[in-house]
Amino acid sequence: MTFRQNASSNNPYATMDMRDSTQSSRQQLTDPMSSQNPYAATGSRGYNEKPRSSKKKWWWIGGILALLIIIGGVLGGVLGTQLNDDDKKDGSHSSSGGNNNDNSNGSGVPGNTGLPSGLTSANTAAMTETGANGQVYLAIATDSEWMLPLYATGTNTAGYSEPTVLANPSPESAWPADPNPPSNDSIRDHPRLIAPAYKWEALTTGGLIANDPYLSFWNETIVGNASDTLNDDPVPYTPDGGLTGSGVLDVARKMKLRVKNWAYAYKVTNETKYAERVWLEIWTAAGNNSAVPFGANGTRWNAQHFLDLAEFCATYAIAYDWLYDYWTDEQRDSMMWTMLDLGLSFGVHALNPNDTTEYGWEWWTGPPKNSQEINGNWNCVCNGGLTMAALAIIDRDPTGMAQQILDMAIPNAYNGCFQAPHDDGTWSETANYWYFGTSAAGEFVSSLLTAYGNDRGMAASNPGWALTPLYHMYVQGQTSLFNYGDCGPNKYSTTANSLMLWATMFQEPIYALYQRDHFDAPEPWSMFWYDPALDGTWWDQLPLDHFFPSELGAWASARSSWTDLTGSYWAIKSGDLRGHQTHGDLDLGDFVIDALGTRWFGELGSGQYLSTGYFSSSDQESERWTYYRKRTEGQNTILIDYLNQNVNAAPTQNWGSSNTSQGAAPSFSIPNDSTAYFTMDMSTAYNSSSSVKRGIRYFNSRKQILIQDEITGVPSGTDIQWRANTNATVTTNGGTATLVLDGQTAIATIVQGPSGAAFSTASPVPFSTDPPMPASDGYAGDPGNPGVTVLVVDQPNGGDLNLTIAINPQWPGMQSSDYLTPPNVPLDEWSLTSHNGA
Repeated sequence: MTFRQNASSNNPYATMDMRDSTQSSRQQLTDPMSSQNPYAATGSRGYNEKPRSSKKKWWWIGGILALLIIIGGVLGGVLGTQLNDDDKKDGSHSSSGGNNNDNSNGSGVPGNTGLPSGLTSANTAAMTETGANGQVYLAIATDSEWMLPLYATGTNTAGYSEPTVLANPSPESAWPADPNPPSNDSIRDHPRLIAPAYKWEALTTGGLIANDPYLSFWNETIVGNASDTLNDDPVPYTPDGGLTGSGVLDVARKMKLRVKNWAYAYKVTNETKYAERVWLEIWTAAGNNSAVPFGANGTRWNAQHFLDLAEFCATYAIAYDWLYDYWTDEQRDSMMWTMLDLGLSFGVHALNPNDTTEYGWEWWTGPPKNSQEINGNWNCVCNGGLTMAALAIIDRDPTGMAQQILDMAIPNAYNGCFQAPHDDGTWSETANYWYFGTSAAGEFVSSLLTAYGNDRGMAASNPGWALTPLYHMYVQGQTSLFNYGDCGPNKYSTTANSLMLWATMFQEPIYALYQRDHFDAPEPWSMFWYDPALDGTWWDQLPLDHFFPSELGAWASARSSWTDLTGSYWAIKSGDLRGHQTHGDLDLGDFVIDALGTRWFGELGSGQYLSTGYFSSSDQESERWTYYRKRTEGQNTILIDYLNQNVNAAPTQNWGSSNTSQGAAPSFSIPNDSTAYFTMDMSTAYNSSSSVKRGIRYFNSRKQILIQDEITGVPSGTDIQWRANTNATVTTNGGTATLVLDGQTAIATIVQGPSGAAFSTASPVPFSTDPPMPASDGYAGDPGNPGVTVLVVDQPNGGDLNLTIAINPQWPGMQSSDYLTPPNVPLDEWSLTSHNGA
């Protein structure tokens, strides 16, 4: 497999890189640079009009991006103040100078019109069109391989500014005040979930869609997607791995995506064909459509895999609430009773602490029905879906179940879902599971805010919510995410768009400004979460590097640019190996590297979720650790004696950064002394008296990357391996390894090591000495890894190993003499200046 390959057809949980999508373009959010968008651009390679799945994408790293939702809740405006103040005070800020008059049209419109490599033309006339507040669509294209926004090149700063909320926005391009704000004692009339009536009016008759370039494009895309799927058959009821496996989660999320689009399209067009199509889907999901069998009575929405039930609840809630005025009383009652019978009744049993019956599907609620808190996506999705359904029908429900759900789900989520981010913002599970958890939490919070006027203090309960959008931004590399651990199922209706909600809640404009340029932005939630009064360039003053220090999941990332996808990026992982809702790997010291528009070293991603014991526990003897992709040997780290790392390891870290931040212009020159480094002592991860330390850093103005390992005291005869997974074609020659991928080249060089140290390659397969995997129950217990090569440095006789490897991307215009040889500096002596002049 390639790290980029699409989801395996025999693995219902297989996913691919976020930038890939196996959905047809009509099912996806359209590329901001499609022909529908006046700011579109065209190119000769790597850029296309609509997102499509690449034929050669990276690591198995998962998460098909059909529509991703992101959330990041957070604590107040403190983050923004600290971030901006610290950056201005301490950062090596470079605005790249430039002529402020270059190409400027005098209207505040960005004057840079240079095109990224591979982009042959842009509609520069359209780039000068502005909204009522002077906004333009900053991205000029979307990279078709990685699905990331591309920006004009140039050092002109005219028309670019720091992220802000306009003090006096145009009335035609700002949300009006809520004329009838709800309260805890007075729930809002329908529609009350996420999209209250005054916002629908502001979008349409109020002129927001007409006057804001982002809202205008998103609206056109959503209605286009709704029209394109209008004649599709209802989603078939097709369980993955049976109802106790993946169940019908994909079915529920596909349906949710459709219903959101159709309901939105009806509201903005008043064309009844969209509402009628919603009804067909809803009618089918209740088991009433004889032409499309939809499960069996009692298990139809599948409480055994409670995520499915919760997503069906959310889908029904949207349909019921947004189209409330369209439905007849008979239809409203039909939908209400379906939600009660197939959804909320199961939720009451699951959440009621006095219900001691062991159903087998209530574990996601945490204590007292589970010995551990469930601080992850399951708790968010389940509580969120149940709450949306309860809010939709609470003033019509004759049973009282809706109120019971609200009384129990909110405190349960407070202690579960909303404690998922660590105090530094890192999501408790993995970078891809962040999408599921934060998306559901965003829907949860937003629904409470629009229905009752407050979220019951959930987002403010954990300071980490204010930082988790930054986690998402820094875990995104120049190509893909730092996709450690499991990557989750298909996303469908899940996007990163809750960043727009958190931007408003926590007064951090950069979150929304960052997300609005991404290809998954055009979907219904964005139309209500985005604040059109925001302005500015999201990368302005934002440091290139960040260290996330929580001992529960410490990690760091660094890059050469926020806007140049051909730049470089590295990330490295430390922290606790336990927990993570059993989605982690045994991966201390694991790293990824991007450069030249490709990923040179990356992750293998998820294994087969339906394999026996895959989610059994994170204990040392867990069956999970028998699977290659989860074992230490499957990671980009040090392997000693072919054994897994110790799950009880307590690594320590050290970090340094020049705190370089990019200026307002999309292009900038990296200062000569700009660098970042991360070192860690991971000795406790290895079951011997040895000392194992690792470091990674930039040198030579971020053009080269250094990986250094210091290992001592390994028993004689014990094998030590340096291992890294790559999709590149690898040619080794002693201490040099030449990697070729996507027409680019990177050279790895051993600059320090024992006599005879040399690169070799290995296949990404288990060792013969590995413990046997459990019986697979008919599923491939360990998916193969075709297209992956393991780059190895092997020392078979134990002892000490001091190994320094330089990764040298072959940058255009650089001569061999421009590449520097780093000095030999012990890890404990690394500093911001220790490698200057290398």
